[in-house]
Amino acid sequence: MIDYRGKRVLLTGAASGIGRGLARAFAEQGASLELLDRNAEALAVVVAELAPLGEIHSAVVDLADSAAIAAFVAQRGERPLDVLINNAGVEYATPLAETGAEADAHWQALLDNNVASMLRLTRALQGQLKAGSSVINQASIWGLKGVPGFSAYVASKHAVIGLTRSLAWELGARRIRVNAVCPGWIGTEAAMRSLKVMAAANGRSESAELALILSAQAVPELLTPADLAGTFLFLGSPLATPITGQALSVSHGEVMN
Repeated sequence: MIDYRGKRVLLTGAASGIGRGLARAFAEQGASLELLDRNAEALAVVVAELAPLGEIHSAVVDLADSAAIAAFVAQRGERPLDVLINNAGVEYATPLAETGAEADAHWQALLDNNVASMLRLTRALQGQLKAGSSVINQASIWGLKGVPGFSAYVASKHAVIGLTRSLAWELGARRIRVNAVCPGWIGTEAAMRSLKVMAAANGRSESAELALILSAQAVPELLTPADLAGTFLFLGSPLATPITGQALSVSHGEVMN
């Protein structure tokens, strides 16, 4: 699709779901990969799976830990990056009816995982980002709308888009582009857990809930991680040189902006 031979791509949240699919897509196009995740066992499986495709490096890093990020950056040295993909994040419900210290902690933890972690890593790696490089942040169509019962996740994805636009200005003078991708409904474990929660809250079966969701799309099908690959490959390439500060909806038409 797009030749990434000689290009170095760092991807977080690489051990499962969308991240795993993106890792394969970039490896298949010849990129040298640096894969990060906090799940050592799952990450090792992905590395073994992709090793025949080319150069694969990996590190187990908790992006909530600034010291761990600093140690990783020091260990990787000054190798320049062509593409940084901030994909790691979590998704769970935070209904307004839940109150107390535990509810507050869940809310704050989700924002830290989904937004602050992106800032921490991008800030730590900014010296390794080449002129003409690309930062791609994983957002969501829920960053473009409201959804009952998921206020922390929705707020985090709105924040990712705001962070993306601010960093596009801060890094633009160095010709570093920063964009966000906003996927729609994908058949990942995390999305299917959210579907189950939504179905229960709405008094519907999971199949009925899914049918209602898909009916709101111009193309009534679930996305797969592979469906997102082209968008990321494009944004990371010189073909997207004029594009920065954008939040691209990849949702089978559920959100058209």
